[in-house]
Parts: sequence; structure tokens; C-alpha cells
Amino acid sequence: MLRRFLAPIHPDGVKFVLVGVLVTLVLFLLWTPAGWLAAIATLWIAYFFRDPWRVTPIRPGILISPADGVVVSVAPATPPPEIAVDPTPVIRIGIFLNVFDVHVARAAVGGKVAALRYTKGRFVNASLDKASEDNERLAIRIAPPEGPEVTFVLIAGLVARRIVCDLWQGQQIAAGQRIGIIRFGSRVDVYCPPPYIPMVVAGQRMIGGETVLADRLAVEPPRQGVAQ
Repeated sequence: MLRRFLAPIHPDGVKFVLVGVLVTLVLFLLWTPAGWLAAIATLWIAYFFRDPWRVTPIRPGILISPADGVVVSVAPATPPPEIAVDPTPVIRIGIFLNVFDVHVARAAVGGKVAALRYTKGRFVNASLDKASEDNERLAIRIAPPEGPEVTFVLIAGLVARRIVCDLWQGQQIAAGQRIGIIRFGSRVDVYCPPPYIPMVVAGQRMIGGETVLADRLAVEPPRQGVAQ
């Protein structure tokens, strides 16, 4: 029952919560109204860094949403050049995270971490497609046991100024595994190479580690009236 209402805090957020608690105690000693404001801010920080439990689908051939948020685009795009993949455009699924979403990032697919590339950039509104090219970002390329390599990118936003990632090149990871956190508002792009077929649409809300983004084993249903 507690898991439905309480979630642990991501380790990266512990120091922020502790600072908030210390500031709150000092302000209560100096001026009670300010102490209450600091207490509310500290509770919000703890809420922001929440790391809820998730149940990841394990069916072969699927890509899992690496983050909570709303799909803002499903359209062809060229993968980021720094990750050294085929420059042919593929379907890119962009997920925007606001400051109230869970910001713990998860692996979109299981496999070997083939490449990690950090690129400095701007901090424009992450809900805009140009953020994928202009903003500070971390591109991750995963080589799964079967199927093509998959690239997904953690992107800083207007408020986010820090991407924390726990991966290293050559590491083996599982789909849905926690890989880090983006602080205070951001975007995650997932590039779906053929034969992956997107299973989401713009405006749909994602649950990181649970929602299926694409399926490379999906079979398009037959059209009505077409003989089999």
C-alpha cells in the first residue's frame, strides 16, 4: 500500500533535500513564516527527486519509454552526428518532461552501451524540436543482443542545467534499468531504426520504464477486404 503513495528519493537528490532541511531549520529560528516557505520548498524538492517503482515489460523486440512525460513529436529526423551512426533519417519520438514529472531516466532497451557522447549547447525550451539539435545533451547508443542498435538522447531544457548519467561504455544494461536523472525540466529523444514501428502518438503520456514506445516485431493488421 505504501508503494502507491510513497517513493524513495533518487540518490542525486539526497544532498538537495538535506540542504533544504538545514535551511528550513535556520529560517524557523530566524523568522517562522520564512521557515514554513522553506519547508514547502524542501517538500517539493523531495517530490521532484522521487524514484518510483516501475514494472518493465520484457517481451522481445520492444523499446520502452526512458522517461515520464508527454510525447511532443513522432517524426523522421537525423540521429545526432556525435553518436556516429548512419545519418539516414529515422523516426524520432520526442518526450517532454515538465518540472512535475519524474526525472529519473531509464534504458529504452537492454544490451551493451556502445557509445556515450556528451555535447555542450544551449538551454532553450525542451518542448521545441530545435532543442534536440541546439541544447546540451547526452547521446547514448545501445547494442541489444538482437536487432539494430538504438540511440536515445537525454536533453537539458530551459530550467534543467545538469544531466547525471551512471552509465559507462561497454556496460551491459537491462531494459527499464535506471541510468541517471535530468534535473528540473528536460526532454528525451528516442531514435527508432527500422524495423521498429512506433506504438505511440503525439500528446500521449508516457510512464518511464513501462510504456512501450515501439515494436520491431509488430505486424501491421491486414486491410479489410484484402484476401489473405
